[in-house]
Amino acid sequence: MFSKELLALPVRLASAKASTKNRIFTFEICAFVNIGFISLMKITLACITAAERRLRAEPAFALTADYLARASHYESAAFEAFPDEAALLSAIERRSGRSPVALILLDSRGTLLRSQDFAVTLGSLRDSGRQHVIAAIGPADGWSAAARARADLLLSLGRITLPHALAQTVLAEQIYRALTILAGHPYHCGH
Repeated sequence: MFSKELLALPVRLASAKASTKNRIFTFEICAFVNIGFISLMKITLACITAAERRLRAEPAFALTADYLARASHYESAAFEAFPDEAALLSAIERRSGRSPVALILLDSRGTLLRSQDFAVTLGSLRDSGRQHVIAAIGPADGWSAAARARADLLLSLGRITLPHALAQTVLAEQIYRALTILAGHPYHCGH
């Protein structure tokens, strides 16, 4: 399986042996061949809000942007705000390519997952050929039955209520963490 973490592959160019007083040393000269970055899936962190400017001005948005930039080293990642649920669902229908958009909705009644399980979920979506995943934070009054039925996963961050700005930062960090877990990066220590 191809791992995008391997942006530079070591290639053995030459090998030589040297002898010094009955000791033999082996030297390997390695070079790194840059194979570039290939994104297999786009991840969009979406938020339903009527006040996108205010949301982007929140101090927590800088952290959200930072985690999404970090996540972009593994998969294409972006933030997008929608004025209402209907606009989000309409955008999802327009973006369906050769595979339907995978929709993950944050919902207090959703499934509680450990970070490793969330990573497995994202990995499964990627490996099944999904080109685009949208993880969305809903309106203040919750998701409609139609949106809940359309979702591939209803995800809960816990039983607590979080403001949108903080929920998007937590979700962005979990997306980054999941991608590092899939890549075998040591960011996630497993506790």
